[in-house]
Amino acid sequence: MTVLERWHVGPWTTSGTAVGAPLDPGRRRTPDELNFDVVGLARILGRRLDGRAELQVRLWQNELRPTHTRLVGVHTLADPANAELLRQTALEAFDWLSPLAPDGYEFVLTDAVRLQPKLDLTAEVVAVDAVIHLAADRGDTYPADRLAASHVRQSPTGDWYAGNAVCNWSGPYPSAEEAVAAVRAARVELADQLHEGGHDDLANTQPRWNPVPVEQTATV
Repeated sequence: MTVLERWHVGPWTTSGTAVGAPLDPGRRRTPDELNFDVVGLARILGRRLDGRAELQVRLWQNELRPTHTRLVGVHTLADPANAELLRQTALEAFDWLSPLAPDGYEFVLTDAVRLQPKLDLTAEVVAVDAVIHLAADRGDTYPADRLAASHVRQSPTGDWYAGNAVCNWSGPYPSAEEAVAAVRAARVELADQLHEGGHDDLANTQPRWNPVPVEQTATV
């Protein structure tokens, strides 16, 4: 089974238009284009297809996206049966990638493929992102939020940082262990802030929070 070495909460494909809804050229994929993106995402994440299936993907690509500069949001497959085959293939691709979600998270397929935290506080593993999300739903955010939910990764220079897919919130550190320690300290602060804010049910899940994600593959 493929293991995700880098992941983020939020969309993993461009958003698409719902079936039957007005198209939104240049902004949202058509349903066929979104289904093609789902198939492509699974291939990027490691799903292997046989020769016949690969050929079919190429045929869909030629019809929906023959060039990278082609405007999205307007192209559909001419044959309804072919579009249905693509839809079914996209569902199979999504079923393949769903188990790749890290503990405490799940992939969902709505207007895009999205990774989101599971909000079950009784689960064996509770994502810090879930706790932050539930606190925000109650109208509260906390200073320790960002660092507590951070991942640890190595920069091309060899230093280690804690942050998300876009920003580094803490670092540099000479080792992964020190970066992880900074995130763990922020998690302790977050639990304290949740208690102080009256969210004991959220804070009490701290022993079951997901481990600090660390990228094991460094690019030095």
